[in-house]
Amino acid sequence: MIHITLPDGSQREYDQPLSVYEVAASIGLGLARAAVAGRVNDQLVDCSFVLEGDARVSIVTAREPEGLEILRHSCAHLLAMAVKELYPSAQVTIGPVIEDGFFYDFAYERPFTPDDLERIEARMTRLAATNHAVRRRELSRDDALEYFGNLGEHYKAELIRDIPQDQVLSLYRQGDFEDLCRGPHVPFTGILQAFKLTKVAGAYWRGDAKNAPLQRIYGTCWATPKDLKDYLTRLEEAGKRDHRKLGQQLDLFHFDDCAPGSVFWHAKGWTLFQQLIGYMRQRQDQAGYQEVNTPDVMDRSLWETSGHWQNYRDHMFSTTTEDQRVFALKPMNCPGAVSIFSRGLKSYRDLPLRIAEFGKVHRYEPSGALHGLLRVRHFTQDDAHIFCTPAQMQAECESTIALVFDIYRDFGFHEVAVKLSTRPAHRIGSDAVWDQLEGALSGALETMAIDYRINPGEGAFYGPKLEFVLRDAIGRDWQCGTLQVDLNLPERFDISYIDEHGERQRPVMLHRALFGSLERFIGILIEHYSGALPCWLAPRQAVVITISEGQADYARSVADTLQRQGLRIGADLRNEKISYKIREHSLQKVPYLLVVGDKEKDGGFVSLRSRHGEDLGRWAVSEVAERMRSAL
Repeated sequence: MIHITLPDGSQREYDQPLSVYEVAASIGLGLARAAVAGRVNDQLVDCSFVLEGDARVSIVTAREPEGLEILRHSCAHLLAMAVKELYPSAQVTIGPVIEDGFFYDFAYERPFTPDDLERIEARMTRLAATNHAVRRRELSRDDALEYFGNLGEHYKAELIRDIPQDQVLSLYRQGDFEDLCRGPHVPFTGILQAFKLTKVAGAYWRGDAKNAPLQRIYGTCWATPKDLKDYLTRLEEAGKRDHRKLGQQLDLFHFDDCAPGSVFWHAKGWTLFQQLIGYMRQRQDQAGYQEVNTPDVMDRSLWETSGHWQNYRDHMFSTTTEDQRVFALKPMNCPGAVSIFSRGLKSYRDLPLRIAEFGKVHRYEPSGALHGLLRVRHFTQDDAHIFCTPAQMQAECESTIALVFDIYRDFGFHEVAVKLSTRPAHRIGSDAVWDQLEGALSGALETMAIDYRINPGEGAFYGPKLEFVLRDAIGRDWQCGTLQVDLNLPERFDISYIDEHGERQRPVMLHRALFGSLERFIGILIEHYSGALPCWLAPRQAVVITISEGQADYARSVADTLQRQGLRIGADLRNEKISYKIREHSLQKVPYLLVVGDKEKDGGFVSLRSRHGEDLGRWAVSEVAERMRSAL
């Protein structure tokens, strides 16, 4: 007899081997129809996987994150199948799952057009309706190499050559199409009913611009047509909020090919940037941080000591001087903070020492990975490094977490998820030390009654970390802040403090970033607020608008009065129609419009309007200043 244990702890007995699908059918036909895969002893498998002995089994449906990922991976195969039928000379390369969808890269003699995408999607719909069975088979590495070589699929053959010779590979077939894949996949193509191809873009083989150019087709796939419709609605809304489009429209920044991945901040954008720094500087001062600044360019020897040169060199910008010294632009601020700590003898009485820096870092990213402010090569981090004793560690974690949540609330983010990444297989430090480090992070969260999710094995080799994930106005998640415990750098740089017994001890080092990248956080803010930033953040908080030239002097006087009170005010004195000027500044998302005509001029007040078109009535200038200050 075979004993199958289900997720609720109940057991079922079967008198002969059976597939995961048959287990699902024995529980209920509805579950069998919904099954996309199974989980056997915590391992994902196909529905066709045969159980020959006792096992713990659960049925995976498209309603689970893992099931949805399988749906999307299978849809990538369906895309490749459709492309091969329509364009037989196209070669398939890779087709992974990404957030909210998938893509597949193809080598083809010309770019795919929007009309091509329509044809491909229509063929995918037809192939799905045909309800091809999806079958798995295994081949040796050499047999797989020969198989794809005979098909003329040179990119697949190249991938297989990189695989160890003794490894068995799995292939998945649906109809006449077969692809290399670990799986699992859906049992039938008919399960794929809610998908959409979204765009085509250029790519390079293995992500290297030196290699052959490819065509990347993006798509999305969901469990139901309603889920797909909801996603496409969110996608349309996200397009309206795209920070790249709004950044240009609002005259905040631009990018130029002369400096890929680096931001050209315009005056209004730089004002916003400085608002973030000023805000964070004030919060850090209140929390007992010392602000420092370290060099942008440092000798290779420092990066060798830190380990970046050995492990991160491909992402670093470096140069050699005439005297053959090698210098690198810093990709991270941490070694600079350690260097500051190491100057002078430190006592336990000096700890905790909280060092903050708005440090510019430089990291090489492939050109295809760059994405507006969200993925750049040159950016500013609100980095802080806390050096403390082991006994102080949990308290420092608690105060940092409290600061994180408080700051995110100030920026309008009220849904924050926390992830705890724990010890990986390859790590430094004993299990006892890791117990202490993970315990400090989890203990801080539990003391503060904050829910969190554990990411097992996802910590860095030198310590566990917390990630803070914000949810924006249209339900998208953004990973921003981090809090990381580091065992590595204090050891590598041999830093220490003198404890109460006069003995040298290694300090605990906490890395903390709240915005993460200021550039990225600004991009998130722009999209969260659709460009209509809160008054306290807006680069221009109000504009005084004249109805005719006769109010120019009064308008200047109003603007000067408000500017002297610390408000960011402009004046529009142009000889244009008032409706034109109001529309223009409303599109610029200016929070308040102060309209002045002869009546306002004679009475010493202004007519106040919001950027949303709401008429707020006539106000004395002093009242306007008070209203705006209260909004700050």
